[in-house]
Amino acid sequence: MINIRENVNNVEEFNYLYDAVGWGHYDEAISQIALDNTFYSVSIYDDDKIVGYGRLIGDQICFIYVQDVMVVPEYQGQQIGTYIMKILEDKIREIKAVNPDVRVYLGSSKGKEEFYKKCGYITREEADLGAGMILKGEE
Repeated sequence: MINIRENVNNVEEFNYLYDAVGWGHYDEAISQIALDNTFYSVSIYDDDKIVGYGRLIGDQICFIYVQDVMVVPEYQGQQIGTYIMKILEDKIREIKAVNPDVRVYLGSSKGKEEFYKKCGYITREEADLGAGMILKGEE
């Protein structure tokens, strides 16, 4: 039976999902810091097995980032990612009721852009904001 839990932020589950979706995982101490800096998250379970997760990070005043939306591959295509996004967006609407000017960002994994477009997101270029950028890693 599919059920949701808010703000679980379990390091072992987080790293399991990172591995399951092919992102690798971080050291548990680093993952714990990431989770400690999460202000809201939703975990999706099939009985007691974690199958999906998404979180929100940011200052809730100027910006919010939708981060780490993950669904175990064998559960993809079953609307679980869409359900996670709906729950995250419900929380975002609560924040926007207090501060309608907060900006909401997300960084799509390569090949997942259409999923987020179906959720109502557009590229920064489409919003006339310029390209998103990241800091280049050390070589």
